[in-house]
Amino acid sequence: MTDLKVKTYSGYKADERPTNLIIDDKTLKVEKIIDQWRSPGCNCYKVLAENGKVYILKHDLVKDIWCVD
Repeated sequence: MTDLKVKTYSGYKADERPTNLIIDDKTLKVEKIIDQWRSPGCNCYKVLAENGKVYILKHDLVKDIWCVD
C-alpha cells in the first residue's frame, strides 16, 4: 500500500488544489493540473508530477482522505 500525503494551496477556500505529493516519504512537486472534476463527495485531479508521471488524485471530502490511482 502506498503512503500518500497531499499538500494543497488554500486560497479563498481550503484545499483548493494540490501542490505537492508525498509518496512513500518522497516529495514531488505538482508541475501541472491536467484536469479536474467533481464527483459526489470527492474532488478529483489528474496531475503531472515533477518525476514525469501522471497521477489521479481523489480527495474524499467527507472523510478528508486523499488517495492516488
